[in-house]
Amino acid sequence: EVQLQASGGGLVQAGGSLRLSCAVSGLTFDDYAIGWYRRAPGKDREAVSCIDSNDSRTYYAESVKGRFTVFSDNAKNMLHLQMTSLKPEDTAVYYCVLARGSWYPDTCMRPPYQYGNWGRGTLVTVSS
Repeated sequence: EVQLQASGGGLVQAGGSLRLSCAVSGLTFDDYAIGWYRRAPGKDREAVSCIDSNDSRTYYAESVKGRFTVFSDNAKNMLHLQMTSLKPEDTAVYYCVLARGSWYPDTCMRPPYQYGNWGRGTLVTVSS
């Protein structure tokens, strides 16, 4: 069974940076998509960024492009999200997610229901 454990959230001032990490365990298949979603207060879940195991590209929501960077450390079974130039509107609970299979060559930025594995979220609060 795949398990995802996110960490690294916290309180930061606008303009600051945070790095979220996701520890992945129980991964027994080669084709998958992995990434981050977030849910801001009073809003629906939003895809933030993702990586597909069969695709060399990384994908980002327009709202975070140029500020967030997703990268994996496969040797340590870790996924990271480096967030810079944070804005108050980035305040949300961030979730690490994984889906079995690959959508390549299509994007892995998908509706939430297409990701079957969700970790417990980590709260990011950006103060103005």
